[in-house]
Amino acid sequence: MITSGQMRAARALLGIDQKTLARLAGVSVPTIQRMEASQGNVRGIVDSLTKVVDALRDAGIDLIGDGAQSLDGGRGVRLREPRLSGPGMGPDAGGSPSESGGDD
Repeated sequence: MITSGQMRAARALLGIDQKTLARLAGVSVPTIQRMEASQGNVRGIVDSLTKVVDALRDAGIDLIGDGAQSLDGGRGVRLREPRLSGPGMGPDAGGSPSESGGDD
């Protein structure tokens, strides 16, 4: 569904940190940390993973899976216009792409 590298790249494109992604997705910061520490495809509770993927899509991230149409093929992320707007959304949100390990 999504790799840990895609999650980190998506956060970097949006300019948000783990705490902001956790808030947008309605999950805990340790959940985001565990997902991003996964090897290959992100592992976790399906409901939490779905919330994170939906939050990234709503913020403007297109996730590109294996075999999905792209110019160069392979996995990656693509930034597009967000579906929703508001604080903490989009590249001008003012968040930091750091790997902060704060509590929620």
